[in-house]
Amino acid sequence: MILFVKLLLAHLIGDFILQPNRWVIHKEANKARSKYLYLHVLLHFAVTMLLLWDPSAWKMVLIIMVSHYFIDMAKLYATPLFKLKSIPFFIDQLLHVLVLYCCAFYGNLWEHTLSIFEEIDWPLITALVFVTFPAAIIMGKIMEAMSSQIEFDHKSLPNAGKYIGIIERLFVFVFFIVGRWEVIGLLLTAKSVFRFNDLKESNSRKLTEYILIGTLISFGMAILSGIIYQSIAP
Repeated sequence: MILFVKLLLAHLIGDFILQPNRWVIHKEANKARSKYLYLHVLLHFAVTMLLLWDPSAWKMVLIIMVSHYFIDMAKLYATPLFKLKSIPFFIDQLLHVLVLYCCAFYGNLWEHTLSIFEEIDWPLITALVFVTFPAAIIMGKIMEAMSSQIEFDHKSLPNAGKYIGIIERLFVFVFFIVGRWEVIGLLLTAKSVFRFNDLKESNSRKLTEYILIGTLISFGMAILSGIIYQSIAP
């Protein structure tokens, strides 16, 4: 595992810390003709060798460097095909990590991968999935009758409320199962502070009640999920 951690650290340093934004822009504009593309992969090779501090690992690091080059090349040419530039970025990072994983555990790749799946806490995964989009849909159904009585006179980001709810439930669930109730209280206080200006400007009792009910239901669903998980966890 320490080998994989070192390879991942080298990747993070090379891809995020030692790659200036002007390199990225130059690569996107010139693609295979960009000198920074080749400098980037060479830098990855150097950083990885430095962190491993093992000259005998040069073949593995060379494989990582070559794969990094082709993955980056594919991303440069595929990015214009996507409306959301974040999609090829995350695919690119996933492929890089998969290569690192395969190189780190190539001796027993199948056995190690199988052991990871065998050790997955499926009740935990189920609970985490539930407090995201399923809980958001359930909340929408519960609040549907009330939302029709609320007049929203302000603009917001598309689906911002839904994603805020998902993130807050994930935080509440995690902090509940690790027993950090004080952090849950801090989250509730922070959300109240951020909502204060909206409620003050709107001066609407209905909106205040709507937000309060939604917040309590959201927190309650996350806490209930934590209680159920702890009751069935191995």
